[in-house]
Amino acid sequence: MTTTDDALDLDAIGQAELVRRGQVSAAELVDAAIARIERVNPRVNAVVIETFERAREAARAPFDGPFAGVPFLLKDIACEEAGVPLRGASTFGGDYVPAADNELVRRYRAAGLVFLGHTNAPELGIGPTTEPRLYGPARNPWDPERSTGGSSGGAAAAVATGMVAAAHGNDAGGSIRIPAACCGLFGLKPTRARNPVAPHFGDIIVGIAQDHVLTRSVRDSAALLDVTAGPTLGDPYWAPPVARPFAEEIGADPRRLRIAFSTASPIGTPIDPDCVRATVETAKLLESMGHVVEEAAPAVDGEAFWRAFTAVIAAGVGWSLAGLERRVGREATPDDLEPFVWGFTRRAREQTAPQFLLALQDMQRHSREMAGFFVEHDLWLTPTLGSPPVPLGTFKLQQGGDAMAMRRQMNVFAAFTWMSNASGQPAMSVPSGWTDTGLPLATHFVGRFGDEATLFRLAAQIEAARPWAGRRPPIHA
Repeated sequence: MTTTDDALDLDAIGQAELVRRGQVSAAELVDAAIARIERVNPRVNAVVIETFERAREAARAPFDGPFAGVPFLLKDIACEEAGVPLRGASTFGGDYVPAADNELVRRYRAAGLVFLGHTNAPELGIGPTTEPRLYGPARNPWDPERSTGGSSGGAAAAVATGMVAAAHGNDAGGSIRIPAACCGLFGLKPTRARNPVAPHFGDIIVGIAQDHVLTRSVRDSAALLDVTAGPTLGDPYWAPPVARPFAEEIGADPRRLRIAFSTASPIGTPIDPDCVRATVETAKLLESMGHVVEEAAPAVDGEAFWRAFTAVIAAGVGWSLAGLERRVGREATPDDLEPFVWGFTRRAREQTAPQFLLALQDMQRHSREMAGFFVEHDLWLTPTLGSPPVPLGTFKLQQGGDAMAMRRQMNVFAAFTWMSNASGQPAMSVPSGWTDTGLPLATHFVGRFGDEATLFRLAAQIEAARPWAGRRPPIHA
């Protein structure tokens, strides 16, 4: 290691080790990360709220934890940091400034992470691309005219360009895994209720939404889940306890797994040949590792499942907006919101309470059907996305347009990720190569409810056999 800037090319665990050994100070590491953000962010628009002076002050103070001194970014969606505006990437709602950290941020802080700012996201976190009216589009460092994915698109761009080694994200339909796939990163959505959403919520959209991180290494994802996982006082329910820390799963023998794979969209939408190829090649790699691999998929009516899930998500968007309206003290108008969010809100307001509960019933029934598939299979492998990263503007809806039709178009792009949000199962996106034009490809794995351990073991095995972190995008610090 020759310079502090070089230290930022390590993963978060590697950076923390340097700080522990005294080879670099937290203050030096934070200053180097700030310099990278200032140098690279204008090209990708990943960081939209800067808290640099707060970070420098925090890095000078004594602190402890497994990630002491490691620079980190939070997302501008449902992630409350005391004294920092939380806008939800929306012009409606004003500059809400939380008075205290929420539980997740408190746990990140206790682990020693140093917050440098907040990252770009679509309005209210809705959609698989990050192009909000408030902040402007996040740009993919592999091709700046293409999407980073969403909704954690700013986080993905920040990690992929080397601004930070890891960044917070959240995921209600693929919002960690979609941007991870678009930007060549590892992204895991934990089991329902693995991470807390206290103090303001018991769950978010009946547990569909989960928080975690986007990382370059598998071991960072596992170790960061160790510092945040677990219930807190008053939680309505929690994920099954784990046998040992997730970090100990890295390098552990995954044993001979029974892995099903499929490349057909569960809702009958087309899948790009590059995404099919990446999945087939991954299946062959797994077979060469000694795993039992067969072509199979859950026997679930994908269309009916998707309709029920979309109805529940629409209600969630309406609920989120209602919370903003209560805080602001007035009702939103179409001019306050982007057309897609307003269209979803209209859908929510047209839905009666009994209709919502019927949709929830249907979603839970299909989730049981999906869970039954994992009696005979340890994992289900598919493409993460229906295509490589799409051009910016692909999902632009005009005022008065059909939001549900746009939702279906979005699901051509993100056909697979939403099912594990509905069922609550853990799932991950793993880098799986590049197209001939240099765009990232990724594969998606769903595990049994509560079994992140198997996902981490297998991801580490794939990472060792087919490393990805050494290949950098054209835009990099």
